[in-house]
Amino acid sequence: MGLPVPDGTFFKRGSVPSSAGMMYPLIAKVSSEHIISKSEVLGIKTGITNEEELNQAVAGLMQIPGADGVLVEETAPHGVEVIIGGIIDPQFGPVMMFGLGGVNVEVFKDVAFGLAPLDEKDALWLIAQIKGHILLEGYRGSPPADTGALIGILIAISRLMTAGRIREIDLNPVAVYPAGAMILDVKMSLI
Repeated sequence: MGLPVPDGTFFKRGSVPSSAGMMYPLIAKVSSEHIISKSEVLGIKTGITNEEELNQAVAGLMQIPGADGVLVEETAPHGVEVIIGGIIDPQFGPVMMFGLGGVNVEVFKDVAFGLAPLDEKDALWLIAQIKGHILLEGYRGSPPADTGALIGILIAISRLMTAGRIREIDLNPVAVYPAGAMILDVKMSLI
């Protein structure tokens, strides 16, 4: 089961970063099981355009308390940002969450929930439940987003949630484009 993510490389503490095979501009993100929000610890560096900036960004992120390493990725194009989540609820079992992503999830709290696993019909229903679904349909001249790609990710994550290995997962943001979608950040807790 392949899920779309930007091309990137993980650098452990003490390793020497290199952009080999990646296209600038790059983005660097601190990685740690102890850090819940990268933004809150200033754990993201964007707009990296050369090796010197890459080395400085990685060295700076490694200084964040609890950092295990740094993930360096190619910068993804802008798209409609959504959030996809899953949790094992003690009463209902695997539950999926979908809504507007990025900071929009905190500002607008426009989310919907459904039981996993999802099929295509369930995924479409979940998408239609949020007020922001209009952004995916094409708004004020913007092209419609690739809901087929989005549905594929929703179904894949719902199947992962029913496999009994993940306690909680948060894909935020997932950028949805006129053709395709890309998972830009993931947090998860294993069972």
